Amino acid sequence: MRTTVALLPLLSSLAAATPAPIYPGFQLVWSDGFEGSAGATPNKANWNIITDVNTNNEVQTYTTSNANLQISGGGTVQLVPQKSSSGTWTSARIESKSTFTPARGKLTMFESAIRFGNNAAAQKQGLWPAFWLLGDAVHHGTPWPLCGELDIMETVNGLPTAYGTTHCGEGDKGGPCNEPDGRGGSVGLADNGWHTWTLQVDRTNAEGGWRGEVVRWLVDGRVFHQMSGGDIGDEGIWATLAHSPMFVILNVAVGGDWPGAPNGATAGSYGSMMEVEYVAVYTS
Repeated sequence: MRTTVALLPLLSSLAAATPAPIYPGFQLVWSDGFEGSAGATPNKANWNIITDVNTNNEVQTYTTSNANLQISGGGTVQLVPQKSSSGTWTSARIESKSTFTPARGKLTMFESAIRFGNNAAAQKQGLWPAFWLLGDAVHHGTPWPLCGELDIMETVNGLPTAYGTTHCGEGDKGGPCNEPDGRGGSVGLADNGWHTWTLQVDRTNAEGGWRGEVVRWLVDGRVFHQMSGGDIGDEGIWATLAHSPMFVILNVAVGGDWPGAPNGATAGSYGSMMEVEYVAVYTS
C-alpha cells in the first residue's frame, strides 16, 4: 500500500544519516542516500522497482537485475541501460512508495544530485534519463495527463540540454499544458558531472491565492524555468500539479517518441548510466 507522508519535521537522527544537504529554514521530510553494499538493491521500504511499464513507444524492458539497477557501494544508486548480444535493451525504473502533497502556505522542494555516464553523445542516441513526479491519482483511475506530471530533469540522446516540463489536462487536446508535448523550459549542461536538480512548489503567496502560487525548476541553485497558477489559468488543473499527492520517479528509458530509437552506435553499460547521490523532499 502506498503511504502518504505529511510534510512535517522528521527526527534529527534521520537528517544526520543522509547526504542530502540541510538548508536553513527548511525541514527534511523524506530522503534516501542510497547507502549499502555494491550490487545491492535500493531500499525496498522507500522504492517500488518497476517492471511492468511500457509507454511512449519505448523499446527497453525494465528489470530488477543489478545489471540495470544497483547500489554502487559509494552512497549512490546506478540506473544502467544494457544492450544484449541480440540487440534487445533492458534498463531500470524506481518509484517512491511515499507520496508528497505540498502544503498551503509552505514552500516544498524535491531535489536530487545526478550525474551521467561519460559515453559520447554519439553513443547515446535513444537514451532518455529522467527525474520526475507523477500524480498519485494515476493509481486511482485518473488518466494521464489529467493526473498531473512535473518533470524535474530530462535529457535525450546525450545532448548538452536538460528540460523541465509540465503535463496536465486532457490527452492530446492542447490546453494549458500544450499536450501532448507539455509545457516547459530548458537549460544547457556544460558536462556530464554532478548537478543538483530542484523543483520548488511555492504556496506561500497567500494574497495571490492559487493564481499566485509558483512552481520553479532549478539546477545548481539557479532558476531556469517557472510557472504560476495564473499561467495555467484553471484552478482544478493547477490543483493536480501543486495541491495533490505526487510520487518520485527515477528511470532511464531507451527509445520512445521523443528521443527516437537507439541506433547501432548506441552503447549501454556504465558509460550511459544515470547515477543518483540522493533524493530528498523538504518543506519550509
